[in-house]
Amino acid sequence: MDKATFAAGCFWGVEAAFRQIEGVASTTVGYTGGHLPNATYEDVCSGRTGHAEAVLVEFDPAAVSYERLLEVFWQEHNPTTLNRQGPDIGSQYRSAIFYHSPEQQAAAEASKARLAASGRYSRPIVTEITAAGPFCRAEEYHQQYLEKRGLARCH
Repeated sequence: MDKATFAAGCFWGVEAAFRQIEGVASTTVGYTGGHLPNATYEDVCSGRTGHAEAVLVEFDPAAVSYERLLEVFWQEHNPTTLNRQGPDIGSQYRSAIFYHSPEQQAAAEASKARLAASGRYSRPIVTEITAAGPFCRAEEYHQQYLEKRGLARCH
């Protein structure tokens, strides 16, 4: 299994999207990209930890490519809004790809460049691409939040 980590706003809907992809073995929502060890939801919501709400995806690269996961990531949010997705505002809702290998970094940068050149968006893509660091698992009530409530999407 390989790992991929994506931040695209509120992690509930992003997690639900990745769980639908054949070849994804598991998803975990949590917090990454910040400086506080063992961050909690309350910590992250303060806006002072530097964390993003993110989804850690474990996937079988023989069944689904990292490039396919990148496609889902780009489809699930607006990568041109800085620190905002829909009604959610704050740096914890930023658009980010946290790569786990040089190959993932190259693929992420190439896909971002292709999307930017496509003309799909009139504004610049603000998605950060950075090395994966410590990942703090979110509280249990956040895990598979929408699925537990019989919902497929947030909005």
